[in-house]
Formats: sequence, C-alpha cells, structure tokens
Amino acid sequence: MRKVIVNSTPLIVLCGIGQLKLLRELYGEIYIPKAVYQEVTVKTDSACLQLKNEESWIHVAEIKDTGEKKMYKAKLHDGEVEVMILAQEMKADLVILDDNAAKKTAKYLGLTVTGTLGVLIKAKQEGYVRQIYPLLTVMKRKGFYVSETVERMVLEKSNEWKED
Repeated sequence: MRKVIVNSTPLIVLCGIGQLKLLRELYGEIYIPKAVYQEVTVKTDSACLQLKNEESWIHVAEIKDTGEKKMYKAKLHDGEVEVMILAQEMKADLVILDDNAAKKTAKYLGLTVTGTLGVLIKAKQEGYVRQIYPLLTVMKRKGFYVSETVERMVLEKSNEWKED
C-alpha cells in the first residue's frame, strides 16, 4: 500500500465538490498530520467534517520531530510543515499539496508531489470520474483559484479541451 500524505487544501476542495472519496478510490488510505486535521475540522460548518466519519481510511498521524518545524516556518503554514515532516518520517510515496511554495519545498526535499488537479486527472484516467470540467467549474465557483493556463493544461491532459 502506498503511503500518501495529504494537506488541508486538497481535502477542503475535494470535500467541497463532493469528491473526497476519490482519495480512497485512488490510494486506499491516506495520512494527514494532526495540524491538518485540526485545521479542516475546526469549524462546525466545515465541509470536511466528513473527515470525522472516514476514520477507517484516513489516518491522523503526529510528527515525531517537532523541532524540525522551525526550519520551515518562514514561508509555510503549520499544516504544510507537518506534511513535509510526516512525509519524510514515513518515507511517503506521494504528497498532495496545492500551495506553490509548499510544492517547491517538497520537491526540493525529494518528495513526489501532486495537487488537487493532479488527483482529478488521475481519477479520470482510472475511470473514477467521467469529466473534470464540471468539477473544475464547481471548484472555481467555491473559490478555488485556477488560472486559465492551468485550466487549459488540465483539460488538454484529460482530453476535454475544445478549441473555440
């Protein structure tokens, strides 16, 4: 079983579009650091209260080396920092992050990285979703920013781009 560590934004976005299940379908189980769990479940109106009901395949893990957190604090949030540390401690196969600074840091550390859009592309390739475009539309309507360039790239990669 692959070790997959997920940050808060992909969880929030996938919950918000009703597609949290894609993580289970694609990876079987996932790990989230305690800081991420606290971030996504802190509000009672949070879409990710679903996490509390998915305990069988979503594992909340505490990092062992909290001293390492100081190394990353300048440009990353608490959850992102814990994702990096947990991924290194667990020798993770994949890290799912959306923040560009966090992605760059993870790659620098030698971690394999994807984001929410990468998850959607993989889900389509494996037949778990029929189309990405409608999901992208909902994501953008709910406040997830996707540039036109990135949207086109995602739609081209998933064979959904149509020239005007």
